[in-house]
Amino acid sequence: MSDKKVDFDNIDPLGDSYRESITDIPQVTESLEKHNTALLVIDLQYLDAARGYGVFADLEKSPIPIEAHDYYFHRLETMVLPNVRRLQDSFRSHRLEVIHTRIQSLTLNGRDRGPGHKRLGLHAAPGSKEAEFIESVAPIGDEIVINKTASGVFNSTNIEYILRNLGITGLFIVGVYSNECVSTAVRDACDRGFYVTLISDACATVTAELQHATLTTVKDRYARVLTTEEAVREIEQVIET
Repeated sequence: MSDKKVDFDNIDPLGDSYRESITDIPQVTESLEKHNTALLVIDLQYLDAARGYGVFADLEKSPIPIEAHDYYFHRLETMVLPNVRRLQDSFRSHRLEVIHTRIQSLTLNGRDRGPGHKRLGLHAAPGSKEAEFIESVAPIGDEIVINKTASGVFNSTNIEYILRNLGITGLFIVGVYSNECVSTAVRDACDRGFYVTLISDACATVTAELQHATLTTVKDRYARVLTTEEAVREIEQVIET
């Protein structure tokens, strides 16, 4: 076998056909122009996005290496949270829906949680600190909040029913973790016919390698991948204020 390094980012024999049929199509921007696109903010809560809480409450017992912890929170605090807020402000100012998901059980002891979350010990009880949203990107007004107890919001909630009722056909998706709840939402939304845009610098996971792999996997297959700057510019250009 050759030891030559292969640039897998540029090897996708079906890439052009996917772009032509799924991601690079006029319906994506038409959905935005008609106010049928929503911002979906995934799990930016104390359970998994705050130092010293939830899964990061005890670093000595955490399976997450300290290097991964530092990488994650540096990206989250210096890039992701400010970018999510910028996107929220843009969507709100253009009267577009901002929808929030969070991990929260129906019961105090979490007996209704999905099997995966039970095995992982993930639990945010109603009214708990872990269930609270990070203040800088928390819902305002009557923005919709969807509680879930599994990785996939489409598989474990009635979000599709809600989106159809709202007339939503497109989604800009942000949040954590990129390779888990975020990518699951991206794939499931695409499979259900929504026009999906993943914001590359408004999502995070625990290593740069996982972040890169996630973006590479979903790009032009399940979603457009834009930066926050590109997304905000598109909103400004497409929607007349």
